[in-house]
Amino acid sequence: MIGKVWPLVIAAVSLGIDAYVLAGVLPDMADSLASTAGGIGLGVTAFTAAYAAAGPFLSRVLVGRSTRTALLVALGTFNIGNLATALAPTLGIFLSSRVVAGAGAGVLTAVATATAGALVADHERGRAMAMVTFGLSAGTVAGVPLGMLIGEQVGWRGTMTFVVLIGVLSMLALALRSGTLPQLPTSRSGNGAVLRNPRVAFGIALSFVLGMASLGLYTYLLPMADESGLKSWGFALVWAWGIGGVLGSGLIGRPLDTLGPRRLMPVVPAFLLASFLIVWLVDSPAAWLIATALWGASGWISVPVLQQALTRDRTEQAMPIIAFQMAAMYLGNAAGSALGSALLAGGVNADALPGWAALAVAGGMVLAVLVARLTPRSAPAATPDALAPRTPPTQPTPAEPRCP
Repeated sequence: MIGKVWPLVIAAVSLGIDAYVLAGVLPDMADSLASTAGGIGLGVTAFTAAYAAAGPFLSRVLVGRSTRTALLVALGTFNIGNLATALAPTLGIFLSSRVVAGAGAGVLTAVATATAGALVADHERGRAMAMVTFGLSAGTVAGVPLGMLIGEQVGWRGTMTFVVLIGVLSMLALALRSGTLPQLPTSRSGNGAVLRNPRVAFGIALSFVLGMASLGLYTYLLPMADESGLKSWGFALVWAWGIGGVLGSGLIGRPLDTLGPRRLMPVVPAFLLASFLIVWLVDSPAAWLIATALWGASGWISVPVLQQALTRDRTEQAMPIIAFQMAAMYLGNAAGSALGSALLAGGVNADALPGWAALAVAGGMVLAVLVARLTPRSAPAATPDALAPRTPPTQPTPAEPRCP
């Protein structure tokens, strides 16, 4: 199974690096482009906004030609955007380049994850989709520190060149991959139709909440540790969070295929809530290390579990569902970071932020229960009638609208 999806995992690694690496070289970039940290921070907003807009609405257009073409075009766009970032002489060009990179990333995440699920049998879909999430988390954990190290040695442009090289490597891996990729189905009812399904709507809202609480709070991990008297443990806590995320996303696939998303869906936010409560109420270094590892694991595990819950019986709509779900997660991340900044500016101490995040996750648990109750216990059997909507007719009648 790994042999089928490894090029997609490499692509996900490049996404994981690019999504977070700017934070480590932000001061250097601000000086180089004659801007401020806030101005460079707008690059994260530009990337996130383009990601959220492009994933749901452009992936369907590109997949209409072929899956391989869609992946290569998305990767090419992503790489061009990052190359433009590496060469940007001004703040305006830098921000524009982040829009291009974000658009490529949004399409790539949706198509790569849906392709991974389509490459394997139904009883392996959880493992295949989790492998893409593993690539994202591994890129964040291993790639971001490496990118920061490169930035310290040769500057931030070297860091972005490193991101481009990983992206080019993933393009080569995909181009040289033997065999054909499955043609992903596109629903004739349009992307917006998926949002009218209650389970999908609740799931996308849950993805936003979990992204806001987990990834948003992660932005303030070091200030939280400092306020709690654990400043010297900051580096270890960052690695505990990352290692938890890599292990969680790497190991969840088999339990997901065995137990199913219906059973696991309510468990994930419960563990996340427990980790936030420990960080909020306990000042022990050992407790924080365990809690941050659990926090990282729960946050990253939620991605494939939720994807399986939302696409279990809707494989013909897997791509737009995943696109909306991942867009919601990244928008939640941006919203969580902004909300944390607003709370700190309003006088809230950093060590109180886990309590606010726990409150958000408590609300998310209600959504998780609703998603679980609406998720079928098993995937439907493949029948001719069930498969019919997945592939539009070769010669549609004039009265039948073509996919845009």
